[in-house]
Amino acid sequence: MPMLDTRVPAVLLRIDRNPFHHGTLGAVRSLGRAGVEVHVVADSAGSPVAGSRFVSAMHPPPPPGSSPAEIAAVLRRVAARVARPAVLVPMDDAGALAVGRIGGDLGDAFLLPGQPLALAERVADKAELAAVCASAGVPHPVTLVPESPAQAAAATRRLGLPLMAKWSRPWLLPAGSDLRSTVLVRSAREARDLCRRAAEAGSPLLLQAFVPPGPDRDWFVHGYVGRSGTTHGGGAGRKHRSWPRGAGLTAVGRWTPHPELEDLVERLTGALGYRGVFDLDFRRDGTGRYHLLDFNPRPGAQFRLFEDGGGLDVVRALHLDLTHRPLPDPAPLPGRAFVVENYAPLSALLPRPRPAGRELAWHAPDDRAPGRALWSLWARHVPLRLVQRAGRLLRAAGGVPAAGDPTRGAAAAVTEALEELAAPVPASAGPRADPTVVRPRGEARPGPRGSARVPAPARRDGLPADSSTAPGDSRAGGETADSR
Repeated sequence: MPMLDTRVPAVLLRIDRNPFHHGTLGAVRSLGRAGVEVHVVADSAGSPVAGSRFVSAMHPPPPPGSSPAEIAAVLRRVAARVARPAVLVPMDDAGALAVGRIGGDLGDAFLLPGQPLALAERVADKAELAAVCASAGVPHPVTLVPESPAQAAAATRRLGLPLMAKWSRPWLLPAGSDLRSTVLVRSAREARDLCRRAAEAGSPLLLQAFVPPGPDRDWFVHGYVGRSGTTHGGGAGRKHRSWPRGAGLTAVGRWTPHPELEDLVERLTGALGYRGVFDLDFRRDGTGRYHLLDFNPRPGAQFRLFEDGGGLDVVRALHLDLTHRPLPDPAPLPGRAFVVENYAPLSALLPRPRPAGRELAWHAPDDRAPGRALWSLWARHVPLRLVQRAGRLLRAAGGVPAAGDPTRGAAAAVTEALEELAAPVPASAGPRADPTVVRPRGEARPGPRGSARVPAPARRDGLPADSSTAPGDSRAGGETADSR
């Protein structure tokens, strides 16, 4: 494991109200195992992450709909409690975009990569990403931005059906809404109906040519671009299973070196002058071209897949670089696997691949509490999902299609029912914890206590609002729908 400067703490920021984000737990463990004091600014309401023995303190996140000044004020309060400069690690798009705007206002309280102004916002915005790809010569699905329902219908004729519908800035979707960041559209009527909801969504609707999923088609590339412009700590991986199927976060992934794809990413980040951690999603079409679907300017939820033989991952690379420590030479582990147990429980039970090994998202022998908490919540969640699915199955068996999809038959409903056993645990499933918990390393955590959740309105100024997503909810943004 690389020798991190343990005098410098880390502050993980997650604005999105998703207490079941396994990527945050991965960052807590990665830095905590290296001896770094880890502070987490995130919703701790029933969160398994809060139980990790590597968390030094949990701090309440900015209130829903906070302005940039309010977000900066929260971070300054955290900095005052930490009492020395810390490495700041945004763990979601909302946090990355906010830090991109306010980083210069945080003074010397936090260590940050020298990211060009507004670049994180540019690559995270799905409409801007299409323009970025066009200028850089990176393949990207043909994308149209209709300004009216009539134009949306016309776009379906031009692009063909089915097609993908995406909101340009998914972090602005209102809490409690049925709007999703990514939807497969099968008719002109669906496209028109979505376009009419643009004001509610808070950003323009994009209609995009559909690149179908398939074996060996879904890929991702992670890395950290340091102060010198060199990429460290990541690699290319192949998505073997996703949730939701074909358009969601990585449930099972494997480290699969792909020099052509990695070179393409380095050319893109170099052309942009990008600095910091990135997570990019690609899909290969029938001609062999890899289309960039998402550019996430922060660690992906499955970043721990790429811990190499020397113990380096993108979060550790960030900490090393910002504290002016040397970064070790890469020691790739091709074939290393990553499994998210609540989305792929059977895969989690398979023997660990050798010699590259495997990492589970929640369960770890040196940090058992988060896995136990997740299992308890998931076990309570499955019967509820079964009851809900049983009603849909009965409707399908009786000749009544499942709600929202007139083309779905009984066989498809059965398949979906089995898959939904791994569906996300709702945020309301667990008790609320004290939002500010500070304890010395190794001290037992106090028990949770209840409080109420306040939904957030969407913002219209391009800054994130509370999206109250659970893991795998396509509103969360990443991996085509990942908050990965």
